[in-house]
Amino acid sequence: MPTSKSRWRDNQTQFRTTRLRSYATEAASSGLRLTFAVPHQTLFKDVSVTQVNIAAVSGDMGILASHVPSIEQLRPGVVEVIEATTTKKFFVSGGFATMNPDSTLNINAVEAFPVEEFSAETVRHNLAEAQRLSNSAATEEEKLAAKIEVEVLESLQAAILAK
Repeated sequence: MPTSKSRWRDNQTQFRTTRLRSYATEAASSGLRLTFAVPHQTLFKDVSVTQVNIAAVSGDMGILASHVPSIEQLRPGVVEVIEATTTKKFFVSGGFATMNPDSTLNINAVEAFPVEEFSAETVRHNLAEAQRLSNSAATEEEKLAAKIEVEVLESLQAAILAK
């Protein structure tokens, strides 16, 4: 005859299994839903996508439906949105990506521009100027500002070369 303690354990195990199955089934059936916005514009609003690749502070990552829920800080880099037939790349200066248990991904960026809008020559010129300013900076504040500018421009240059 089962004790109340063993029945409780059996019920808990059954509940966990049911919940996990439901979560996986729900996520697989709906796919990944993306909302991607900057302060002045929504680039994608609850759009079904195949995959989103982000440049996070913790490392580059690809996000699919059923991805583990997480919050990631974005570093300067590319957010790549892969839809069924197209791929769009945006350069972001920073922001946050939030993956929810229901396979919705919310990206809030400070700035986001299509990578193809940038000129490789202009970025190369601006990077050289930023490096020059970094080397000749007199104060710690000037050095830090120049270092940030160099980091952003190097990320942008890498994004342009990868297109």
